[in-house]
Amino acid sequence: MVDDFLPPLIPLSMRFLISREEAMYKLNNRIRDYAWGSTTLIADYLGRTPSGAPEAEMWIGAHPGAPSEALLDSCHRRLDKLIEADPEGMLGPDSHAAFGSTLPFLMKVLAAESPLSLQVHPTREQAASGFAAEDALGVPKDAQTRNYKDPNHKPEMIVALTDFEALCGFRPATEAKAIFDALVTLFRETGAEILEVLQQASSTLAGADEPTAIRQTFTGLIRGGDEVSRAVDAVAALLGSRIPEGPYTAALKTALELSEAYPRDPGVLISLMLNRVSLRPNEAIYLPAGNIHAYLHGLGIEVMASSDNVLRGGLTAKHIDVDELLRTVDFTPLPVPRLAATSPAEGHLIWKPPFDEFQLQRIELEPGAPNMELPAVLPVIVLVASGSGLLGTRLQTLELGKGDSAFAGANESPITLRAGSTEPLVAFVATTGIQEGIPIDGPPTLRPSRNDTSGMI
Repeated sequence: MVDDFLPPLIPLSMRFLISREEAMYKLNNRIRDYAWGSTTLIADYLGRTPSGAPEAEMWIGAHPGAPSEALLDSCHRRLDKLIEADPEGMLGPDSHAAFGSTLPFLMKVLAAESPLSLQVHPTREQAASGFAAEDALGVPKDAQTRNYKDPNHKPEMIVALTDFEALCGFRPATEAKAIFDALVTLFRETGAEILEVLQQASSTLAGADEPTAIRQTFTGLIRGGDEVSRAVDAVAALLGSRIPEGPYTAALKTALELSEAYPRDPGVLISLMLNRVSLRPNEAIYLPAGNIHAYLHGLGIEVMASSDNVLRGGLTAKHIDVDELLRTVDFTPLPVPRLAATSPAEGHLIWKPPFDEFQLQRIELEPGAPNMELPAVLPVIVLVASGSGLLGTRLQTLELGKGDSAFAGANESPITLRAGSTEPLVAFVATTGIQEGIPIDGPPTLRPSRNDTSGMI
């Protein structure tokens, strides 16, 4: 089977002279057991028995916080250490020049059973400055109060695998004001005492400068202390008995659900200022620096720059640095950043957000279909969602089944993917968003391999 991928100019008698370390590996990936994770979604998706514990994220990549392990013949070795040994060969000259000696992206399978915290990610400049400042102060990198775990930014994208719910970015101030006004009206209609917190939010949101009005309202809520906590209690009690039908019913239902998970948390009222997003399978959103967001429920493939920098803003018992949060959040209301996939051919979807670090492809191949050549001279991670197939290079092949993942270094190019002989293959492929040293406006085209044969399987 290896012969199918070898260049035709190398005679069979000469192949023993090729002696470089292989750079394509099956991976063993770490599961993060955060409390909000589902006990079944990731296991079911990967085709294994659930562990019984929450499984929130499976990290696939080389981030030092939970690096994947490459499965070598005689041992397992951390993927980040393998890349460190030959960064230009593993990452390719373009990625190495653009991002340095580390894999620039991290792929995750994310399964939210309950809402994640409200959070925002810094710009590259904010991350570098904040990381250096905390290092200078001697803050341990694993300290609960540390904001910056690394010096990198963390733009990200999530592609839904199931119906997926999220909060993402600020609504227009007029919409947020209308929701707070609807709550004031509901309190009035039920004879309950109208809360000053709600009236103040409505009044502030009427300000002439929209980002300033949103910032002031957000700040008032997150710094409001016991008064805001009591308001959350009162709103939760009211919505528990009656949620009026109207254009903002979903927002009010979300606030009630959040109050049940995070009682007295100011994030419950802040959620009313945010866009409520529902994704169907294969729909996506991307999240640039400064976009405050929270995933609520569902299973998805998340890809991001390789960072773990998170500044939290509510719906959590974890550390919240309000001052740093306010310096990081973008208070400009914007449309939901949905990202439509392009489709170069039937069964192929490609999501290319406006970040150079990553893109994601979904490839569906029928048995007997031609090999598909993956992006050239770039590092690639492949995750098989269903079926089985072969990932092949000039010197090596890996057989992958449902739930298997693999890393292929840039020095393995060309890399091809082929379906097994009995059922369709569905695989997700993550790689960088650059090609030939230039950020790309669109995705590289998947095309039949020059080394295609029909005898691989």
